[in-house]
Amino acid sequence: MSNESPCPATSAGTGWSTRCRFSSVSVLAAAETPMDSQQASWWPTHEFITALVNKANLGPLPTAGTPQWCALPDSDPRKLLALAAAGEHWVLRTEIAQEKRAEAGREICAAADWSTLAQRIRNRDNSVYVPRREAS
Repeated sequence: MSNESPCPATSAGTGWSTRCRFSSVSVLAAAETPMDSQQASWWPTHEFITALVNKANLGPLPTAGTPQWCALPDSDPRKLLALAAAGEHWVLRTEIAQEKRAEAGREICAAADWSTLAQRIRNRDNSVYVPRREAS
């Protein structure tokens, strides 16, 4: 069994190398390539975790990080399943945050005539646009 630590940050600045290995479990890094989607979808995650917990048939799981969870031996499968169930919560929070950012982006897009504003800024920066002054 391998006990390698998580992969160090890569020189490319992506944060993690392509694959990390810990306790003989291969884990895909958060971003394998710059073009991979980062969209999180809670429902498929929920279905997967629910099926996994039901298949394991280990009874109720302690909440990850609680004293009950910490007291479980590392070899107890409920300890890992509790972490997976806690990860489902992270996916839900991520999906909601992504939806809120998209909604805010749509609101910002509709808030002004950005083409006209960009043209005004571009003309001002090129010294082509001269604002008029009122006669005194």
